[in-house]
Amino acid sequence: MNTTLNHWKESATLILAAGHRLGVDSSCGPQHLPHKSRFDYDVLLLKRSGKSGFMPNAYVFPGGKVHSSDFSIEWLDIFKSFCNFSNFALGNVTQPLETRPPIFATDRLKFGSPIPGEVAFRICALRETFEESGVLLVVPKLEEKSLLKSIEDKGDTAQGQHYKVNDLCSTELTKWRALVNQNPSNFIRMCRELEVLPNIWALHEWCNWLTPSGRYGVTRFDTMFFICCLQEIPHTLQDEKEIVRFQWSTPSEVLQSYISGEFWIAPPQFYELSRMCRVPLLEDLHVFSRRRAKEGCEQWLPVVSLKDKQFLSLLPGDKDYPLDPSGEVGVGTSTDPQQEDAQDDSALHRFVTVDQNTINIQITITPKYNHLLPVVTFPHAVFPI
Repeated sequence: MNTTLNHWKESATLILAAGHRLGVDSSCGPQHLPHKSRFDYDVLLLKRSGKSGFMPNAYVFPGGKVHSSDFSIEWLDIFKSFCNFSNFALGNVTQPLETRPPIFATDRLKFGSPIPGEVAFRICALRETFEESGVLLVVPKLEEKSLLKSIEDKGDTAQGQHYKVNDLCSTELTKWRALVNQNPSNFIRMCRELEVLPNIWALHEWCNWLTPSGRYGVTRFDTMFFICCLQEIPHTLQDEKEIVRFQWSTPSEVLQSYISGEFWIAPPQFYELSRMCRVPLLEDLHVFSRRRAKEGCEQWLPVVSLKDKQFLSLLPGDKDYPLDPSGEVGVGTSTDPQQEDAQDDSALHRFVTVDQNTINIQITITPKYNHLLPVVTFPHAVFPI
């Protein structure tokens, strides 16, 4: 864990996509947004408790704060067959280290942990997903040799089809889920006793968001988003504490429900689901996310101001985005006018928040690291470009 951070708490979240039968309804709907029947997968969203100190009642992807046990030296023994491989055989990204998000670029040995950030934050995402939804993604130790052979033969752990969840009995899962909720370090104990490995290889790097100042209270997070594609929807539970409801829906269904006011999702979820609307088939999403992850990703800190009674959230690449966004730019302030000429005057990359259920994405730039453009126009909500 990085104990020197002044503003943000490091965390990880998991975009979990799972297959279902392609809908029989072949109607097209609006051409800019795939009709829900054209998706052959759903995405897991969890409703936060109204008592939550951060984004109460919001629908979010599973995830949470990193725990010291996610960086525990004990993982070296559990992953001992993979320690001779770079990043425990996760593979390398082509992104230069100097442009990597600090959540990965930070040398964790300086904080006393031999576990690379790429590994620890995947463990965090898997542990939090298990705690919040009961979905456990692990690899039995019995399959370790075949996994190692796949790495040695192909140099890639993710060449095959999308992944399956565990097949442990519900009684065993319930027992361990309660223990891990009581103490996150029990996740290590669980892996030892059940002889399983957290399936870090099923998680692919997707994006990195920082909480802007002044929007969601005092707590701010530096959150790494991963994505994982499952063959089928697994048995899912809520924990009745932080999470009061779960929902599996297609990306377009989620966005339509948000626009209609049925529930609220935060801007990062809105943006990433809008990206996923470009890829309605699970196999395509799996192949894309696996290949794209090798490119790396960019850290995004929205810079928020209030203009004409609307919140304007600038993202990297926008013509008005400041060169140093780390300053405390808060509600009611403007961005640095000296930076207006620093980029192409036509370059837009921003949210315009009209009200709680109306977020307009404006983007004219090409995404970095071979990522997807979000769909920016939806029925009953025209988002100008």
